[in-house]
Amino acid sequence: MNSLGFDKAPADTRVVVAMSGGVDSSVTAALLKEEGYDVVGVTLQLYDHGMAVGRKGACCAGQDIYDASRVAETIGIPHYVLDYESRFSDAVMQDFADSYLRGETPIPCVRCNQRVKFRDLLDQARDLGAEALATGHYVRRVQGARGAELHRAADPSKDQSYFLFATTQAQLDFLRFPLGGMPKTETRALADRYRLPVADKPDSQDICFVPNGSYAAVVNRLRPGAVTPGDIVHVDGRVLGRHEGVINYTVGQRKGLGLGGNATLAMEPGGDTDPLYVVRVDAASAQVVVGPRAALARTRVTVREVNWLGGDAPAEGLPVTVKLRSAQPALAARLFLDGQGGAAVDLEQPQFGVAPGQAAVFYQDDRVLGGGWIVGAA
Repeated sequence: MNSLGFDKAPADTRVVVAMSGGVDSSVTAALLKEEGYDVVGVTLQLYDHGMAVGRKGACCAGQDIYDASRVAETIGIPHYVLDYESRFSDAVMQDFADSYLRGETPIPCVRCNQRVKFRDLLDQARDLGAEALATGHYVRRVQGARGAELHRAADPSKDQSYFLFATTQAQLDFLRFPLGGMPKTETRALADRYRLPVADKPDSQDICFVPNGSYAAVVNRLRPGAVTPGDIVHVDGRVLGRHEGVINYTVGQRKGLGLGGNATLAMEPGGDTDPLYVVRVDAASAQVVVGPRAALARTRVTVREVNWLGGDAPAEGLPVTVKLRSAQPALAARLFLDGQGGAAVDLEQPQFGVAPGQAAVFYQDDRVLGGGWIVGAA
């Protein structure tokens, strides 16, 4: 068996590497080339080049495509750039705008992996005669008793398993993640050793198509005239102010509420003041509902579009840990699948700021059992 799990020599195994122009995917390509694989680099142009010119931390446009081409030339592999702009716009950007207008907090990077990179690009890799598609994600693919399993990365600080919960079993069988077992420091060291032109390039941070982190500006551009002003309402019914659109708010938000001196209110006449948080975003009535932190407490989370990788699940529920946001730790919970693509998650401890549109990702130890999109909490 070679390092990718095929019973043949690396030279007889073609691997397509998804090259974003960043350090991780570049090292992935160089590492596989050094091991003797027949490596082909592919870069997706996902949005207008002009949006990314001069921007640090972007990907898949402008300078990044050029960087991927330079890396491919440096390590001596063929490299192709595929124009996926229209697919990316339809599958990711439009969904992003609609989700914000519904009062949700979307994660477009998951949709990109789900609908573009691990679907369309995977098909393209097969058309190129590849036996695997390799990426620079920090996650591990482990061969289990019933097939390939998705596991957290060895480096907890770089683990990207939360963003890959929608990977199907068929996709996982074809995918490979060579960096999942190493820390980022080792990746940087390899970039230096291979003398890659991107060795010192900073990691991408922002959503690639959101200039300067202004989500509202992107939604306004994609859906002109669709943003509706409305009231900011306290959970007790008091109208505290006005807002310019629900797209500017997310559940759990404390800063930037636009309430001025009303950002903290006395709960009772003469009582102590309590900071206000966004408790609910009601797009249908254009209301942003705020209240004290206690009003955010939730113990049951409802999930849709569940992608399940965990085999059989007992009807009485399955003990798991669950991540409700990418940067939050996993929480003890019991998972109930409904057999219709949905699930309910009962949390052992109340959580604050559970936002529709985010993902709930289920784990047993380091293994990713699956995940889905949060639609509500109680």
